[in-house]
Amino acid sequence: MRIEIDYSKSLEQNASGYFEKSKKSKKKLEGLCLAMQETKKKLERLEKQKSSEKKEKLVKKRKHAWFESFHWFVSSNGFLVVAGRSAKQNELLVKKHLEKNDMFLHADIQGGAATIIKSGNKKISDQTLKEAAQFAAVFSKAWQRGLASIEVYAVSKEQVSKKAPSGEALSTGAFMIYGKRKWFKPAMELEIGIKKDENQFITVSGPSTAIKKQSIISLPIKQGSQKPGQTAKKIRAILGKKIGEENIGLDEIIRMLPSSGISL
Repeated sequence: MRIEIDYSKSLEQNASGYFEKSKKSKKKLEGLCLAMQETKKKLERLEKQKSSEKKEKLVKKRKHAWFESFHWFVSSNGFLVVAGRSAKQNELLVKKHLEKNDMFLHADIQGGAATIIKSGNKKISDQTLKEAAQFAAVFSKAWQRGLASIEVYAVSKEQVSKKAPSGEALSTGAFMIYGKRKWFKPAMELEIGIKKDENQFITVSGPSTAIKKQSIISLPIKQGSQKPGQTAKKIRAILGKKIGEENIGLDEIIRMLPSSGISL
């Protein structure tokens, strides 16, 4: 190592000068080490974020069936139950998907989801009718108004018509119901869960009797004052403890919930 000596200064002065330089260099080195540690932490956070985003995209790439654009669940007895999210979807659901031997349900309140049970040409069980009635109740204004229960009726396809009485017109998503109705008065109850289909995790919601049966983990949803986005984050955190948050899409959870008035 080469050391330069300033002969105009004493030995002590030269040593003192080198000592001061060493202290400054040490401080710079410490600062550099801290900066490197911070940079390393930021890179690790970015890597985790990228990894999480990639996994999130994998969740969203799952192929969706036609009914997944609506509210839906599969009953305890294996029947598909589908409900509209809007007046336009109510109209589409009845016109395109309500077929012979299917059942139509609606809560006895203005502002509710047209709900259908796809029979698959099999006899629809009483248990499925009860679960579908509960589903129709939850996705109606009755839930948002905080009602404990609401009457729901069920009719066959042949009793649902778009033909209005003379001199009247039916708005989008509205229908005339003719003949005798079967009535239910379900409680406001909703369960959200995660079921595994092959190697994919699917978010589902519906009556607890159906959802608990088919899910690997589930949670009851209550009436409250929170918006879906707030509750969805909490749901994701709780359910994610078992299967990993990266396997649960936040948007998927929101789509499974009523549009407002919810809590855990």
